[in-house]
Amino acid sequence: MPHISVKMYPGRSLEVKEDLAKKIQKLTVEELGCSEGHVSVSFEDIKQEDWQKQVVEQIKSEDLIIEPNF
Repeated sequence: MPHISVKMYPGRSLEVKEDLAKKIQKLTVEELGCSEGHVSVSFEDIKQEDWQKQVVEQIKSEDLIIEPNF
């Protein structure tokens, strides 16, 4: 607890993803008061043409906290 899943367009390096994962982990520990070892982060690259079907249509409206504006 907790697991954070990040979906985004392809093109970012493993180094960039690792850096972001560490920052997400650190913030999660600070905000939720949990142990660093209890936080996991994953990334999934989704092609732009698949974004609507694989991401937007899969999110329940009641689960969306911040809506995109694009």
